[in-house]
Formats: sequence, C-alpha cells, structure tokens
Amino acid sequence: MDNRAEVREFLMTRRARLTPEAVGLTAGANRRVAGLRRSEVAALAGVSVEYYAKLERGAIAGASASVLDALARALLLDDAEQAHLLDLARAADGIPASGRSRRRATRSGAPRLSLQWALASITDSIAFVRDAQQNLIATNDLGRAFYSPVIGDGGRTPNLARFQFLDPAARDFYPDWDLFASMCVGIMRAEAGRDPHDKGMQDLVGELSTRSETFRTLWAAHDVRIHGTGTKRFHHPVVGELTLAYEELAITAEPGNVLMVYSAEPGSPSAERLRLLASWAAQHPQSDAEALAAGS
Repeated sequence: MDNRAEVREFLMTRRARLTPEAVGLTAGANRRVAGLRRSEVAALAGVSVEYYAKLERGAIAGASASVLDALARALLLDDAEQAHLLDLARAADGIPASGRSRRRATRSGAPRLSLQWALASITDSIAFVRDAQQNLIATNDLGRAFYSPVIGDGGRTPNLARFQFLDPAARDFYPDWDLFASMCVGIMRAEAGRDPHDKGMQDLVGELSTRSETFRTLWAAHDVRIHGTGTKRFHHPVVGELTLAYEELAITAEPGNVLMVYSAEPGSPSAERLRLLASWAAQHPQSDAEALAAGS
C-alpha cells in the first residue's frame, strides 16, 4: 500500500468530518469545503499552513512526536486514530511498528505445539488465534464448533474478513452484521497502517474491494479501530443466540497475531448454550461440523 496516499487520505477524511463549531471556531460564510479548512487545522495544531499542506500531501516522514500529538488534538482523534497516525509516521520513516519486520513472511504449517496446548487447555470459552489479515490460524475444540460456518468451506485457511463480506451465511451468524463489518474493516485499516508493505494484506484488500461494494465503501472511509474488549452477539446454527464478552491478547512470540477469548457471563443463557455447544462438539467430529456449515 502507498503510505503517502494512506497519510493523505486519512488526514483529509479526519479534517472533512469536523465542523468549525466542534473545535471552537466560527464557521463564517462562503465555505467551499466540507469540514475544516487546512488553514484552520494548521492554526489549531500550531504549525504553518505550508507545513500542514505538506503533511496532508503525505509527506509525513520526519514529523516530530510533538507535531503528531498536536495534529491529533487538532483533529480530535481518538486513541485508535492517534495510534494509527503514529503508525503511518513510523512506516514513512522506515521504522517497523510493534517490533514487526517491514515485510512479514507468510507463515506456513501447523501452529506451535505449545500454542495448541494452551488453546486446548481453555475448555469453557471459545479461544482462537488470528493474524493481521484476519486468518483463523488456530482454535480450541469449542472454537472449531463455534466457527463451523467460517471453517466449513474446506478450502483455503478460514478468513474472518472473507466470511464477513463474501459469505451470505455471515448475515445469519452476525445479527449485528453492519456493526461487525465496520469493526472488521477498522481493525484491518489499523493493521495496514502498521505494516504498509504486507503483501498478504494488500492482496486481501484488493480481493474484497473487487468483490464487495460494502467493503470498498468502508475501506474508503479510513476509519480505524482497536479491538481490545467488548461484547458481541452471534446466532449459531446449532445453539442459537449467544451474547459473549471478548478479550484480545497479543502473542508476543508472533508479533501481529492475537489470541481472542470469547466467554459467557456465568449463569447466563449464553453460558448454558456454550455448554450445549461443547457437548455437541464432543459428539461430532470436525467433518460433521464442516458438513453443518456447508449446509447452513
């Protein structure tokens, strides 16, 4: 991905979404642009108009931390957006983000045994590992049963983004499909900012942009998101409605990969349904789960 274009479009979209009133300015008459003018952002950030214009053209290499912080304040960036701006600046300076190499090699083969053991030890919650491109690279037994609609194609490595945007079953699996779609793209956009040279991400974005108008529209918005923690609703073809809390944990041995754990509130209907799903998974081999997903 072109880092200069990413910087330019990110700053332009953040500027366009703000009104003068939102930042304490008087709108005035004869405004010909949506949102703030470049001169207004420059004044709020305490830099010259010429320098801000240079930054917005994508020439962010060499920008100091104080300038980036000032831009974040001027544009009212949230934590995820500010982190994204810093990642874009690091990439422009040639500095890998989060200890990653600039060009991440494609991983092959089975996950490490110790990682598989750790996942297998989690029995009451859904646990899985995904990489920066949203590939589902390892799961525990309950995770395989839970993600049977995603895993069930039997082809390439299951990918949560492809399922989200290209598989009609996703709209049943995710009752809040629009919210999930926005979250998925926001996470991918943040990952792309951390490593603009990631060919796997470039290929995935190209594929989804070609095949999904919704993805193309969301990607063009340049919104970013940090996953972290929260609650999601699902509709599983075996046990029905589930409301699950999630926690995202970084895997330090494999920068870019994260461990996700979905759990239910103890004593809740969702907890009982997870127990039913675990019982179902124990009685059905993986091939049966794939058959279920293929027919769902």
